[in-house]
Amino acid sequence: MRRTGLGLTLVSALLLWIGLAVSSAQDATVFPGAQGFGIDSPAGRGGSIIRVTNLDAAGPGSLREALETAGPRIVVFEVGGIIDLGGKALSVREPFLTLAGQTAPSPGITVIQGSIYISTHDILIQHLSVRPGDRGLPKRQGWEPDGISTSGGAYNIVIDHCSISWAVDENLTASGPRHDGPQATSHDVTFSNCIIAEALRDSTHKKGPHSMGSLVHDFCTNIAIIGNLYAHNNGRNPYFKAHTTGVVVNNVIQNPGGAAVQIGFPEREWPSPDLRPANGRISVIGNVLLHGQDTRKGLAMIANKGDVYMADNIATDRDGAPATMTAGKITVLQERPVWPEGLDPLPAGQTVAHVAQHAGARPTDRDEVDRRIIRQLQDRTGCIIDSQKQVGGYPTYAMTQRKLDIPAAGIDAWLAQMSAQVQ
Repeated sequence: MRRTGLGLTLVSALLLWIGLAVSSAQDATVFPGAQGFGIDSPAGRGGSIIRVTNLDAAGPGSLREALETAGPRIVVFEVGGIIDLGGKALSVREPFLTLAGQTAPSPGITVIQGSIYISTHDILIQHLSVRPGDRGLPKRQGWEPDGISTSGGAYNIVIDHCSISWAVDENLTASGPRHDGPQATSHDVTFSNCIIAEALRDSTHKKGPHSMGSLVHDFCTNIAIIGNLYAHNNGRNPYFKAHTTGVVVNNVIQNPGGAAVQIGFPEREWPSPDLRPANGRISVIGNVLLHGQDTRKGLAMIANKGDVYMADNIATDRDGAPATMTAGKITVLQERPVWPEGLDPLPAGQTVAHVAQHAGARPTDRDEVDRRIIRQLQDRTGCIIDSQKQVGGYPTYAMTQRKLDIPAAGIDAWLAQMSAQVQ
């Protein structure tokens, strides 16, 4: 077929339009390929570049200083190694932040002896490890750190490709006030492609034995839990409370103790007749539950009380036989109550392999902790622990450094390329 000059012009124009449309679609999401809720966020895009140049807990060039800086910002790392917070948490109160852990040289950035608390909006955190631990304190002392937690009216929050372990309360949480309604608490939040593991059990929590994966607190709405590994947490893998909505998609839950996916609420937390609890409403699709040595016999994949749409989930006991899918007062929905636009679940039969390959802070450059946890997933071994000392203690990586050559334009593409190098 002979093409005219006009035809070639039209084809060229169409290709240009398609290219611009694809670029615009990528720019509309917090990073290329993001899936979940809260992803239509600029995070720190277009803001100032802040370089973390040391591993100090505070002061010039530190991560803390970068997080506390006002205005849109992209935080990059010219160092790798351990940031020891010494018990003082990092707080993210200033909105419009991209925290790009992928820019750190190997072994990446690991935060120990502290937490990250987010109480603002439009935040992206990628490729970071957070390992609070017990700090060598006595049991029931009252040291109760989360790993990473959102609170208040936090929204448009994406925690992607992070590794969170050894928290005393929950490893990774969406939270806020119980009785102030959905706009006053965390909403439009995604936890994706993370390792959420080994929350400490008989440790420093003032209530005694704990060990929890993820809490989705009352009234938290549009919470997406996608592609994560929950390994060796006693409960809350995850736990959606009253008035919540969300999705639990393509996660692996290995060796939970007393509970896997939970939905429900204690009546005692709602004493006022003027404000009553309502069932959480979630979609649970394409997940895999693997009983382990600490798992209560007969444990169901989904339990307690709530409204759940379920499809294509796999649950097996210690012998590999099918395990119970639901327990308690679960109302099975015929349609998904909420769903992120564009989310396309993998078949459950592919979930374990996908999570083993892709979850964690640096899947192609894993640290010793993540390598061990993934190996235990593959071997179906591992256990719930009381202290990080049982698995080698806090890491002690030497500091590494490199000067970053950051492009004047195309920072999004540069960050995506850096991310691809550690995924």
